Amino acid sequence: MPNDMSEDGYHFHVMRRAIELIDGMGEQATLEQLANAMGMSPAHFQRVFSRWAGVSPKRYQQYLTLGHAKALLTERFTTLETAHATGLSGGGRLHDLFLRWESMSPGDYAKGGAGLTIYWGWFESPFGPALVMGTQKGLCGIAFASESGTEAAFEDLFARWPKADYVEDPMFLRPWVLTAFGVQQEGEVPLYLIGSPLQIKVWEALMRIPSGHVTTYSELAGVVGKPKAVRAVGTAVGRNPISYLIPCHRALRKSGGLGGYHWGLPVKRAILAWEAARVEA
Repeated sequence: MPNDMSEDGYHFHVMRRAIELIDGMGEQATLEQLANAMGMSPAHFQRVFSRWAGVSPKRYQQYLTLGHAKALLTERFTTLETAHATGLSGGGRLHDLFLRWESMSPGDYAKGGAGLTIYWGWFESPFGPALVMGTQKGLCGIAFASESGTEAAFEDLFARWPKADYVEDPMFLRPWVLTAFGVQQEGEVPLYLIGSPLQIKVWEALMRIPSGHVTTYSELAGVVGKPKAVRAVGTAVGRNPISYLIPCHRALRKSGGLGGYHWGLPVKRAILAWEAARVEA
């Protein structure tokens, strides 16, 4: 069972259900209908939801619409060459927290995790059950299981480093997870990037995109020096094992389409809506 992380785990669980209702009932849903479905009074539901998302349920629903991606490309498109960043070898303040990252060497990556101990555990998150994995150097995997299921999510991450030693130890990961999902406001989240050289280059470029903003797959391809390899870059985006913190959800098609998302398009929409609401708030 996922760890609630704190008493705020209750709110994560409640708000996840609220997002599903808001998305499923559509723009015609009234505050009273949503509150009734949640078993709350309208005033209480509005207060709890607004405290969590930063905006009202009605406003949040607008961010969940399929047309929101096109609006983001118009209003919050980021040109990565000019995006504020502290460099691809250091760290930066992203997601309102400090991320520090380092990459596994190509030689060690080729070993499939041999000699590496990876700790893992399940946690509640604003976007459903999250499988979190990490090493002594930092988080190396976050998988959302609301669409794929817990077994598939675990098999997905496990298969990336098949020769590593896996130890279930959510308490080891808990401080980083608390900070990553905003349950506590202080501390840093170290990331340990385990991927091919191209994948790591793409993932580092993704970390330049500010929260609440988006870019395109072709823009990413140009930044990493592969302007004609948009498909390969898109594949690298999809192979990102650290969802949310390495924001592959912020990559969209030029047309304004959502593109793909390894952990399910409903999750991608929910994260984009969450970030847009936080920026507005």
